Amino acid sequence: MPLALLALAIGAFGIGTTEFVIMGLLPEVAVDFGVTIPAAGLLVTGYALGVVAGAPLMTALGTKVPRKRMLMLLMGLFVAGNLLSALAPAFGVMLAGRIVASLAHGAFFGIGSVVAAGLVAPARRAGAIALMFTGLTVANVVGVPLGTFLGQRAGWRVTFLVVAALGVVGLLGIARLVPELPRPEGVRLRHELAAFRNVQVLLAMAMTVLGFGGVFAAITYIAPMLTGVTGFAGSSVTWLLVLFGLGMVGGNLVGGRYADRALMPMLYVSLGALAVTLALFTVTAHHKAAAAVTLTLVGALGFATVPPLQKRVLDQAAGAPTLASAVNIGAFNLGNALAAWLGGLVISAGYGYTAPDWVGAALAAAALALALLSGALERRDTRSGSRVVAQHHSPQPELAANGR
Repeated sequence: MPLALLALAIGAFGIGTTEFVIMGLLPEVAVDFGVTIPAAGLLVTGYALGVVAGAPLMTALGTKVPRKRMLMLLMGLFVAGNLLSALAPAFGVMLAGRIVASLAHGAFFGIGSVVAAGLVAPARRAGAIALMFTGLTVANVVGVPLGTFLGQRAGWRVTFLVVAALGVVGLLGIARLVPELPRPEGVRLRHELAAFRNVQVLLAMAMTVLGFGGVFAAITYIAPMLTGVTGFAGSSVTWLLVLFGLGMVGGNLVGGRYADRALMPMLYVSLGALAVTLALFTVTAHHKAAAAVTLTLVGALGFATVPPLQKRVLDQAAGAPTLASAVNIGAFNLGNALAAWLGGLVISAGYGYTAPDWVGAALAAAALALALLSGALERRDTRSGSRVVAQHHSPQPELAANGR
């Protein structure tokens, strides 16, 4: 794998850290600004919605910019947003900083996926995408726990200063290691938008929303479930989330490896197993060892879907993949927001802290149904294309008669 992928992974590590570390620092931020915890939660929601809006916006703005330069500009925007958050004199300013940083998120992963896929042979593209996304998964194993620890000891502002420094390292790495990649000739915004007329692209994005939404339905409320249902101490949640992060790393790498060999079968297996595992979580949540194992599996199976889903979008939008790739990253965050909302609804309805696991299982099962539909449509189109080719090459009756 090219060394340039390391630079992309470093950028992904910084973005993954800033996205998730705020969840562990909400109490400190709320106290510092004198706001309630639900109000501080806007820092999470605002970031997710910023990703959804920023992915197509920043990618559209970058259609006339070479991809390497655009990646550098996005990392600069990421650094500026985190510096604004770290130095914010008021809560509203910090929220603005979070939104500024989030605008870089979707476009960075979307354009980065295209760049990563273009750096290797076609047979290794999903693996290259997975390697870039490894930075995001490792952030949940290393960056988020360390950032939370640092923020609780030295102050949350220090954490965001460190994240901004990571962004600078990623920017310098891209400048040094990523080769100059000219913007493909003839690519215009209308060509990028044309990809959304492809039913397979839309199905892949819907799978992204529902499949990864299934993971977030459970994970958003994992702390109260593990403490209130499983019986873990609050101090144990950090290392349990490390297990989840380790599962994400492993699942991401396995998903990338096998998506290059058999993409759709990989999606069928991972989404089906995710639905079953989330349903079982409602039972295993009552036993500490079983809950820890199940949590790891949820991380592994959830992220095993990421490389194949991203590659599916790239393959189906092959003529103009950049915008579709970025919007698919926004789809992950749309799924996060949708699942968190649905999980909160069932808890508020009095069904308990394991109820979001059922929501997650239903979302993953719906994603599997869409994957099966997508595969069936593809096989139908392949058969139709084969018949057309066969008819085109078959001898004409007149020629056959003359031949006799």
